[in-house]
Amino acid sequence: MSVVSPVRDLVTFMTSALRAPAVIGAVAPSGRALSDLLASVAPAEGAPVVVELGPGTGVVSAALRRRLPPGARHLAVELDPGMVTHLRRTRPWLEVLQGDAADLQKLLADAGVDRADAIISGLPWTLFPESAQRGIIEQVTKVLAPGAPFTTFAYSHVRSFPTQRRFRGVLEEAFAEVVVTPTVWRNLPPAMAYQCRHPEDA
Repeated sequence: MSVVSPVRDLVTFMTSALRAPAVIGAVAPSGRALSDLLASVAPAEGAPVVVELGPGTGVVSAALRRRLPPGARHLAVELDPGMVTHLRRTRPWLEVLQGDAADLQKLLADAGVDRADAIISGLPWTLFPESAQRGIIEQVTKVLAPGAPFTTFAYSHVRSFPTQRRFRGVLEEAFAEVVVTPTVWRNLPPAMAYQCRHPEDA
């Protein structure tokens, strides 16, 4: 039986970040407070299908597991091979799909899923060109169930950067509702979340 160790998580995270900084993009795994905030949009009753994009070492996955009901289906799309191996070893209850979030619709279809009741993202949006941001968000809006939430986060110290302002603009074009949460100060670095609903093209 695999034991989830914060130290092992951090070592795996740092190894992958050093190998592929343009893919990982963060300076450390999300803290408990931010992870719980991101997970809070997921349904806590019924049999929801919840999808993570860029789960990394799985700290948000663990927060989702604490929240989701027994009948839920929890899938995670991860591109980095090292993270995929780590997740499959330490989170055997998680359905890990190795691939690019830009191919989200196909990845989910191959797994027998056509609609998601919540999508939670840990992707490093500010490292992506605008075309990649738009492409992934378009995929997200195509698979969200009516009224289902999409949430992601941004570090507070970059919210005024041009790349972050551009990404917020992409979100506001794609969704009728974009809520910015208060800053989570108990995170390294402090961060806030975007909680989005009602795709404009739905």
